[in-house]
Amino acid sequence: MLPWKRVLRPLTALLLTAAVAALPTAAHAASAPSTGWNDYDCKPSAAHPDPVVLVHGTFANSTDNWLVLAPYLEARGYCVFSLDYGQLPGVPLIYGLAPIDKSAEQLQVYVDKALAATGAAKVDLVGHSQGGMMPRYYLKFLGGAAKVDTFVGIAPDNHGTTLDGLTQLLPYFPGAQDVISAATPALADQIAGSAFLTKLNAGGDTVPGVHYTVIATRYDEVVTPYSSQFLSGSDVHNVLIQNLCSADLSEHALLGLSDRIAFHEVANALDPAHATTTTCLSALS
Repeated sequence: MLPWKRVLRPLTALLLTAAVAALPTAAHAASAPSTGWNDYDCKPSAAHPDPVVLVHGTFANSTDNWLVLAPYLEARGYCVFSLDYGQLPGVPLIYGLAPIDKSAEQLQVYVDKALAATGAAKVDLVGHSQGGMMPRYYLKFLGGAAKVDTFVGIAPDNHGTTLDGLTQLLPYFPGAQDVISAATPALADQIAGSAFLTKLNAGGDTVPGVHYTVIATRYDEVVTPYSSQFLSGSDVHNVLIQNLCSADLSEHALLGLSDRIAFHEVANALDPAHATTTTCLSALS
């Protein structure tokens, strides 16, 4: 075996571990309690006419990512849905690993399903990590802008990640990128500078007609630098959660899994007409 290959294997494992460490395990997903969302008989109210589709992150699924946020939104009168996407053949329970453009096609189908079930004209999208970035492909290239009113990304990797500089070592290991692309295409797509992200961000970050909100934490250890999460555009609201509550220590995973301060800001984005100031006390709301 060539020397670089002996290094490549642990490097690839480290890339995977860094992503997995920030997300719930498949075993947790398998034992998760039944959920009250994904009720296809739900009819949106006049107060909240757009159903909310939740888009999980890498290595997650439609249940484990949303055990707190889905009930939080349901309690506020929203019809809430979530999908599984990006499964690789032979890999059960864990999603978000397939090529991201193909995952966006699955989102396209799911949004149409939610619209047909509810009779709504548009949906709102809320995503975490990859799920806070992948829908932008749907919006930009698959006609999603006509079917989405608001898109909220929680800790999204809109411009990729360096994993604190780890991915910058890949060029020193010939073939490393090919190994990652073959084993977990979505991870390769999320590396800063990837062909996927270059296409996604060419010509501007946003598309007309969609309201964008990005919620980030300065303690994000997965999507680095955290400032790369923010979008540029005329209808963008970029939020650093520590500017709302300096005591909020949530990192990448917790921001999307359980941070009610962030969720209060999600609620504000979905219903700006009734938005209230987000503070540290929003954790109790």
